[in-house]
Amino acid sequence: MTENQPQSMDIEQIMKLLPHRYPFLLVDRITEYVPGEYAKGYKNVSMNEQFFCGHFPNCPVMPGVLQIEAMAQLSGAMVLTLPQYQNKLALFAGIDKARFKKVVRPGDKFEMESKLIKVKGPIVKAQVKATVDGQIAVEAELIVSMIDKNL
Repeated sequence: MTENQPQSMDIEQIMKLLPHRYPFLLVDRITEYVPGEYAKGYKNVSMNEQFFCGHFPNCPVMPGVLQIEAMAQLSGAMVLTLPQYQNKLALFAGIDKARFKKVVRPGDKFEMESKLIKVKGPIVKAQVKATVDGQIAVEAELIVSMIDKNL
């Protein structure tokens, strides 16, 4: 397999890279990625999500902050596949140009894409977007900081 050939990850592989666990692991599958270039994946949004108990009981909506977190997790997993970041922890460090364009509800497949824009030492910037039924739900630029796991 060549280095730039797209690969995929199931939930067990994702859990080896990311420390997040229920209820905070927000990436169900990475359908395609090239280390250090881009990643595509999704979260199946279920009515069983804990946050729907209070957001909002009579009109369940996935919180925007969790949409951003899901895309940050996808971006972090993609960066953690690079050799220089193995055994690191990806921390969400910033957000620019965030725009929410479609409400995300139970039953939706939240399909995410992350494209690496810039890497400068431990700081990584990615262009992200997510769609539901082919319509853009959210887009942003995210900054992720790569730190040692032992801190």
